Amino acid sequence: MTVLQLPEEGWRAICDGMDQALWLIQPETLRVVYCNQAASHLVGRPASQMIGALVLELASTPEDLYFWSQPSEDLQAGIHSESRLLTAEGALVPVERRVSAVHWSGNPLLMLTMLSRLRQAATERELETLLSELRATLDSAADGMLVCDMQGRVRAFNQRFSGLWSMPTDLLVQRDDDAIHAFMADRVTEPSSYAARLDSIAQDPLQETTDVFELRDGTFVERRSVPQLLHGRPVGRVYSFRDITRQAEAQAGLRLAARVFESSLDAIFIADQRQILVRMNPGCERLIGRPAVELLGQPATSLFSDEGPATLLHEVGEAWAQDGFWEGELRVPRDNGIHCAVHLSWVALRGDDGEIIQSIGFMRDLTQQHAAQRRIEELAHSDLLTGLPNRILLSNRVQAAIESSRTLGAGFAILFLDLDRFKNINDSLGHPFGDRMLQLVAQRLQACLRQTDMLCRLGGDEFVIYLHGGDATVASGVAQRILDDMLRPFLLDDMAFSIQCSIGVALYPQDGETLDDLVKQADTAMYGVKERGKGSFGFYRPQMNAHLLPRMRMEHALRQALGQGHMALHYQPQVSMETGRIVGAEALLRWTDPDLGPVSPAVFIPLAEESGYIVALGAWVMEQAIEEAAAWMRAGTPLVVAVNVSALEFRQPGFVEHLTQVLERHGLPGTLLELELTETILLQDAQEMEQRLSALSSLGIGLAIDDFGTGYSSLAYLKKLAIQKLKIDQSFVRGLPEDDGDRAIVTAITSMGKALHIEVVAEGVETQAQRMALQQMGCPYFQGFLCAPGLPVPEFRALLASRKEFSWAPASLPSA
Repeated sequence: MTVLQLPEEGWRAICDGMDQALWLIQPETLRVVYCNQAASHLVGRPASQMIGALVLELASTPEDLYFWSQPSEDLQAGIHSESRLLTAEGALVPVERRVSAVHWSGNPLLMLTMLSRLRQAATERELETLLSELRATLDSAADGMLVCDMQGRVRAFNQRFSGLWSMPTDLLVQRDDDAIHAFMADRVTEPSSYAARLDSIAQDPLQETTDVFELRDGTFVERRSVPQLLHGRPVGRVYSFRDITRQAEAQAGLRLAARVFESSLDAIFIADQRQILVRMNPGCERLIGRPAVELLGQPATSLFSDEGPATLLHEVGEAWAQDGFWEGELRVPRDNGIHCAVHLSWVALRGDDGEIIQSIGFMRDLTQQHAAQRRIEELAHSDLLTGLPNRILLSNRVQAAIESSRTLGAGFAILFLDLDRFKNINDSLGHPFGDRMLQLVAQRLQACLRQTDMLCRLGGDEFVIYLHGGDATVASGVAQRILDDMLRPFLLDDMAFSIQCSIGVALYPQDGETLDDLVKQADTAMYGVKERGKGSFGFYRPQMNAHLLPRMRMEHALRQALGQGHMALHYQPQVSMETGRIVGAEALLRWTDPDLGPVSPAVFIPLAEESGYIVALGAWVMEQAIEEAAAWMRAGTPLVVAVNVSALEFRQPGFVEHLTQVLERHGLPGTLLELELTETILLQDAQEMEQRLSALSSLGIGLAIDDFGTGYSSLAYLKKLAIQKLKIDQSFVRGLPEDDGDRAIVTAITSMGKALHIEVVAEGVETQAQRMALQQMGCPYFQGFLCAPGLPVPEFRALLASRKEFSWAPASLPSA
């Protein structure tokens, strides 16, 4: 390790004059033992508050937390990376962070340095003295001696030992060996590591050891231990204790200063009293691109190219006279001919007589900072994903058009475009695929416009188009051209597909006088297009807002319903045709709003699915239904509960894992839960569905196909997938027993279920005639108003407790 021959004031200035924040960390405790002024400034906390604090207080990223959680020996390997630091004011500061090992008289420390990547506009504070005056001599007193036998019993000690450890006199008089050892363990700052080291020594009686540890009063002690031998065999151990506090501080100061100089991320140069270069660190050589041997002996001002040496020295001299340092932004000519912008802090070091004896310069490369600033300015006006102008640029463009219109009277059009069912692409193919799809869409949309128009992406799959000078005719033509062009196949990852979109149009000035108003009206018009069937365009009309408000009101009330306790589960029994016994129950979600009154599931379920809120609703229903089924089981009336699962909910990552956790939390066996799925879920991704259904089946969970026969039914999946039940939709039951078509469909479903060993349940049975027809056709189970509607929890519990069996008079059906 190189040790620089500088005055002590030089080392203090090097450490405390750096832009780079520096902490010294005790590896075993991860506590801060030293930090410089830059660290205090960076964190926004006084150094006195950070001394002794855990370094984890400086960690604000998972990477930092993981790093500091490693064993001490792994920490010694160090790290150098970009991170973020949480300041006392709560701000996250991006930093370049380096952790490396240093040694203090054999005592390992970790040096943590951080360099802020924010543009520094504040004036560097005058460097404060870092290193205390180095202690020049070692304690000349004799070492403290302690002799113990193999069992640790104290055999002898000297007065220096008791003085060094501040041993109470009464403890020495009692000669309580256990109390003495306990007192010593309590005096060290790290009792656990102290005890672990003693255990290690005891395991090998012949080893000679040297350790350094710290006492609670701040004294650093070097402990040497050697075996006490008798006839060549160990009979005890001799410990010698030496106060090395002054030596440790002096050596650590020199080594720390040298290490800081060599490993600093800043470029540092040192000049003599005539401002001639006498030393440069490796960081300075890298920044300039030339070796130090070519530059030493030249004026320090030769490093810079911004202004003449005399002018620069004059400015620096005036700043030194007033503040002791100068700082500013300069350019450094590099070896490759490119000039590099740097931030220079140049500090004057004065002797006892006040005369300048040396100066130290700290340079930081601003290339990346300037590039980042340019990038930030670009991103401030463009969409990160597509590169399209963002709303700020669009607002500026529209405002200019509005001001021009006041003079020339020309109008323009705003088009609000939304991709239809784009969420399905993200859900099925993933967001990375969807992002690339949006980039292709942006390119195709841009090709449909003129140079005077502007395409802007608001976010997600929503785009806004400004049509310069566009009236209704122009807007119609552009909208239709976009619709036609979007239907042309896209090709991505060898997949060819088309995308449909819906477009709403608002015109200036008749539909609004600001961009916000026009975008709002165009959005309303686009929503009207989606309600009419999507894949078209439409113009804003004032009456549209009247139609939109009730839906917005209902969607808002829906999102508040769970938290306000307006949602409840009712349970409808499923009954055996043969015995009349209740064999299961379906959980039915009911919503009663204080203002809207009871809201039909046929109204709010589609709204929840369209908005994506169905995932939250489904999770709540599942939790409540499982909890209630567990209560039935504990009450001695176990019953299978059936829960409807939406396609969006079923496709959520971790659905099976979450369901498993809910079952375990409430103690419900999977055999008492049944999931009702639609056929469309099973037909979207057969391989994935097969794996997911197999996982559910392995938990004992029953799987039923709801509304069977109303969608596209493929008999193949009934053979491949673990399906236990088919539910005949009430639309086929309603016409029984008269409707021949319904009879044929129900007969086919029940026969198929019997052949495939799949149970069949009929829904919506309201009359005895329907029940009898179903029984005649071989349907074993049913549910409906004939037995009971969906019942609130107290009523359904009472029904179960009564162990009621539904009965009906024997009757025969007329022959078909």
